[in-house]
Amino acid sequence: MDKKTLEFLREQYPPGTRVELRKMNDPYNPVPPGTKGTVLAVDDAGTIEVEWDNGRSLGLIPGEDSFRALPAEPTALKLYMPLVGSIFEEDEYGWNEEPISVEGSELAEYEDKIMLALQKNRVPEEAERGLMNWYHEQDTVNEKVRSVEFDAEYREGRLWGVASCKVLGTLNPEELETLKEYITGQASDGWGERFEQQDIRIEGGVLNVHLWNYENWSIQTEEERFGTPEPSENIQKSVIEPQF
Repeated sequence: MDKKTLEFLREQYPPGTRVELRKMNDPYNPVPPGTKGTVLAVDDAGTIEVEWDNGRSLGLIPGEDSFRALPAEPTALKLYMPLVGSIFEEDEYGWNEEPISVEGSELAEYEDKIMLALQKNRVPEEAERGLMNWYHEQDTVNEKVRSVEFDAEYREGRLWGVASCKVLGTLNPEELETLKEYITGQASDGWGERFEQQDIRIEGGVLNVHLWNYENWSIQTEEERFGTPEPSENIQKSVIEPQF
């Protein structure tokens, strides 16, 4: 195989690419059609070495075998932000006008109720893309970020607000900053403003939770916030989908 074609194959099928077999031109013991696998490498002869999901390891020969590259699966990206809450207590005389401020460590007690309230605050238009339904810029952030949903997560002794994102490929620093700015706006105004008006019933009163606040607030990736990211599932590279 000539060098140019070999380089093309290696660019299109880097290690980790998912492929699906249509038909293998092997008269003896071919891999069954429809089997999916993961590319390990492209050898010097141009054979695409594949680890098939059924345990087989026969390579693909472009031009002889029929197969396709599967679209890349989104990877998970979490952006963390501190949560604060306001508790309005009720006694036999009515509601106290001055709320009690609570932060992440104290909010952990109400994790289940807060998670339920976050789910209830979602509207039907957000079913597919979450907050990205309201992102109207026709840019690479819109193309790469398939969905964003506000969530909560207990970690390091406190409850954090989390923007759970599904991303195709990798965001460059400018794209990540644009996404952070958009989520900040949603946390402080649109989505977050609607959420903080929800009265979450707790023993002795109601709790309002704020995704954004004036003091000591920031939005950071898992690595920025905690130092070492946890392993993400479905990590794959975006690939062009040539057909053979």
